[in-house]
Amino acid sequence: MEIIDPSKICIAKCPHGLEEILADELRDLGVEEAMLQKRAVAFKANKETLYKINLHSRLAIKILCPLFQFTAKHPEELYKKVKAFDWSDVLSIEQTFAVQTTVHSPFFSHSQYVALKAKDAIVDQFYDTIHKRPNVDVKHPDIKIHLHISEKNCTVFLDASGDPLFKRGYRVNTGIAPINEVLAAGMLQLSGWTPAVPLIDPMCGSGTIPIEAAMIATNTPASILREEFGFMHWPDYDNALWEKIKKEGVAQIKSSEAQIFAYDKELSVLRYAEQNAAEIELDSAIQFKRKDFMHLQPPAENGMILTNPPYDERIQVEDNEAFYAEIGDQFKKSFQGYTAWLISSNLSAIKRVGLRPSKKITLFNGKLECKFLKYELYKGSKKAKYANQDAS
Repeated sequence: MEIIDPSKICIAKCPHGLEEILADELRDLGVEEAMLQKRAVAFKANKETLYKINLHSRLAIKILCPLFQFTAKHPEELYKKVKAFDWSDVLSIEQTFAVQTTVHSPFFSHSQYVALKAKDAIVDQFYDTIHKRPNVDVKHPDIKIHLHISEKNCTVFLDASGDPLFKRGYRVNTGIAPINEVLAAGMLQLSGWTPAVPLIDPMCGSGTIPIEAAMIATNTPASILREEFGFMHWPDYDNALWEKIKKEGVAQIKSSEAQIFAYDKELSVLRYAEQNAAEIELDSAIQFKRKDFMHLQPPAENGMILTNPPYDERIQVEDNEAFYAEIGDQFKKSFQGYTAWLISSNLSAIKRVGLRPSKKITLFNGKLECKFLKYELYKGSKKAKYANQDAS
């Protein structure tokens, strides 16, 4: 068994496609040696930086810090090696815990059974030592333990975040198919949007995209509303340090000069978006209006459209392909001079937009594989645009 110093290497988990921009974000937050992995970035950080990442990261889902690693080829061997670790160093008898697993191994075929064996090992070690057992709470544990198995290699992590970091705390109401907050922030980053560019979400739903944009524009820390993180239950938790970091995060919030427009044709859903924005005190930074995109006129001469239209998965559209054709017609008719980005898993419907995307990025909205597409909506023809550039 090898005990790992958590300051040496941690893992920030993220959705597929966001690895590079997450690495850049982590470097901006002060980490050393950010290294790309599949749906994750490995990095080095001290305690202060670890706290900062949990408060500020817009792109990480969770932060995992390693405890120890070992090799095992069968459940009983795994049980013995998990039990050999001194769990009183990270968990008190008064605290609750839960074990989650990620398994990619021919030696362990049932991840739930692996989690059960690890849980039994921890409980049995406490009982053998002090004749008491800590309680398991799978819904809201004090200490969340992750066991990752690749082939015969096993690594045990502590979850520094607790609840996933996409749970910002502002979304008090949702529509049928809300987009994940981390994915929305990632789309904004990948699009190259800056607060100097007017932003339109013409099908805003419960408002996640415009709210994430307003948080960027005001420099609002992503998890400023969160009152609890996993690291707060660790034995070495430094409350004074955390209060200092949070105070600094609040001090950096500024007023927004960005033009952010949120539209939806459903009044009830638009009200949800307004309530969610008000929860984080950003309702004044976004212009909400009930409007059908097919009849929308641009609120600014140029800018960016960024939207998450229905895929026909959870939100049913009578004729989804015809609907996407209407989206393309509206792009071409009313939004010349804009850049448009949309995300969808409905590949046949995407083709009906009738425009050639200048960029395609594969992202996942939950388990749905999606294409995030960029359309350049030139005034006049694209050919004429480049002819004018050559002439000048």
